Amino acid sequence: MFDKQKNQIVPFENKVWLSSPTMHGDELKYMTEAFETNWMSTVGANIDSVEKELAEKIGVKYAVALATGTASLHLAVRLAGERLYGMAKPYEGTLKGRRVFCSDMTFDATVNPVAYEDGEAVFIDTEYDTWNMDPEALEKAFRIYPDVRLIVIAHLYGTPGKTDEIKAIAKKHGALIVEDAAESLGATYKGRETGSFGDYNCISFNGNKIITGSAGGMFLTDSKEDAEKIRKWSTQAREAAPWYQHEEIGYNYRMSNVIAGVVRGQIPYLEEHIAQKRAIYERYEEGLKGLPVSMNPWDRENSVPNFWLSCLIIDKDAMCRQVRGEKEPLFVPEHGKSCPTEILNAIASINAEGRPIWKPMHMQPIYRENPFITKSGNGRALSNAYITGKEACDVGADIFERGLCLPSDNKMTPEQQERVIEVIRSCFE
Repeated sequence: MFDKQKNQIVPFENKVWLSSPTMHGDELKYMTEAFETNWMSTVGANIDSVEKELAEKIGVKYAVALATGTASLHLAVRLAGERLYGMAKPYEGTLKGRRVFCSDMTFDATVNPVAYEDGEAVFIDTEYDTWNMDPEALEKAFRIYPDVRLIVIAHLYGTPGKTDEIKAIAKKHGALIVEDAAESLGATYKGRETGSFGDYNCISFNGNKIITGSAGGMFLTDSKEDAEKIRKWSTQAREAAPWYQHEEIGYNYRMSNVIAGVVRGQIPYLEEHIAQKRAIYERYEEGLKGLPVSMNPWDRENSVPNFWLSCLIIDKDAMCRQVRGEKEPLFVPEHGKSCPTEILNAIASINAEGRPIWKPMHMQPIYRENPFITKSGNGRALSNAYITGKEACDVGADIFERGLCLPSDNKMTPEQQERVIEVIRSCFE
């Protein structure tokens, strides 16, 4: 870790990334096939193959390959709105004037489609067991807003949430579920793949995901009618006419056959990537023993994550003072204590990449006026009161305050990871 002669930290020569693409060679074969056969557009053998293979893998009947995971989420939310409230007027969203219950601790791609469709996201607080949507807060939200009929859930960092409980609440209140499994491809809950639990399901092949196409996403369903609707909308909603006929708003959201070639070449390595990610998680878990920290949790009885990102959270009484503005953090070093800002700075000093936990949506400037529901207290009014007694009133804000994502690249060697662990340990000295 240290060059004793120079009395300084020696960084890695090559950067250790948070999570970068891991390529194998088959990807180039299928991309070349697309080039040589001149199928460079949004149809072709690669698209047909990835749709078939991933539908079978996840356990659904139909899959539609799309340009991005966000495109999949947008069309899923639009379809849910149409099913619940009817077709939108031209240039209006299907959720106009409607509220939607959404995971709070997630990337904004999960919830932005609600805004695209002119709806209002109501953010549901997080629970500590899996860092996902809290079923108790969701049930409370239905008492406050009994007219809501759509829930958008995400599985944070590849860890399945409390799916059975959320599905039971949705059924009780007659609500549909859009499942964002962008981060959790290959993860299972009670033996069943994530991406198969919602009424509409979405995955992502973004460059840092467990398998990648450099871009791309997929809509998953058991409904042939829904799959055909999504396919139509994604190709500018063209009608079956000999000329270009359009009777509703459409989008240019289809996946390229070239991108599909990359995804096709990645699919056989999904389980290998998951095993590598799990080994990284377990090395952190072992290497950080004795420190006042714990790893991102998962339900070891019912679920198996894909371990996309390994994260840690610092014990409350081991936090040094830290404050975050809109774009810059500050902290005060303290013997025996640390904070995410200090650890991330220390990791960066050896040329390794970490990241803060996703900042909860209710704390984002663009969504600060949206309703926010916690299982206890007054929700929005308590968003800055992290701890009351033994538990936070705003769990998402508490995890954001104390948590961080660790370098989780599956090309990181055990020796490199050991140096990252040493740097983390040094922050508590």
